[in-house]
Amino acid sequence: MSTLRPKRKRKMEYPTEDGQPMGETPLHRIVMTDLILNLEVRYLEVPDIWVGGNLFLCYEEGNPKACVAPDVLLAKGVKKWDRPNYLLWQETPPSLIVEVTSEKTRKEDEYKKLLYERLGVEELFLFDPYGEYLQPRLQGYRLVAGRYQPIPLKADGSLLSRTTNLFLEPEGDRLRLVDAETRERLVWLEEIEPAFCVERVARLAEEALAAEEEAAAEWEETAALRAAEAKAAEEAAARQAETAARRAAEEQIRVLEAELNRLQKG
Repeated sequence: MSTLRPKRKRKMEYPTEDGQPMGETPLHRIVMTDLILNLEVRYLEVPDIWVGGNLFLCYEEGNPKACVAPDVLLAKGVKKWDRPNYLLWQETPPSLIVEVTSEKTRKEDEYKKLLYERLGVEELFLFDPYGEYLQPRLQGYRLVAGRYQPIPLKADGSLLSRTTNLFLEPEGDRLRLVDAETRERLVWLEEIEPAFCVERVARLAEEALAAEEEAAAEWEETAALRAAEAKAAEEAAARQAETAARRAAEEQIRVLEAELNRLQKG
């Protein structure tokens, strides 16, 4: 009689790219790159803050279509690694999202605002570099009792992000990040000294190598631990089998002795 094997559950695939270019225009791309690089450098030494951008945020397990692509994303309480996408049911809601918006993406960004509010994204900033429809062109929202409330605009047109303790300040067509305590302006890529760039690349390479070595060591340690656990389990099973066999033999001897005594008495 044949039995049907249950079908293996197919692993759900979630999107990692939509084939669209990064940014609506070259200026949009530059603003996004400024923000992502500035935040990455600022939190380089913080192990549980991850910065990403232009990747899919998937917010409903089992539904690959329930995805949205934030321009800039910062999440706290998560590990640093090169995520192909951000699966919300495996992570924490992002603390900060920035959308570099335009008249063409206006409706999409308005929808994103409602979605981010529902998902619990703590802060959302919208920046319209060309001033096509947002007045003022930098606007921010912060969750208060589960609903977005506008962040008050400073006299210079900047907004304070409490999640990062940074000011976002329009500067020309671009957006500058400024440390709220020191008032230090985070530099853009073209403002960085070449030597610093070389040093940072070398440092990142060293850190990547160290991370790979650490991961390999952890894998070897885990493999050794599992092998030791398997060996211990085998030895325990052998001891249990030996104990059971000994008890069975002792019981058989006891029965035989009892039968022998009965015959002798008879």
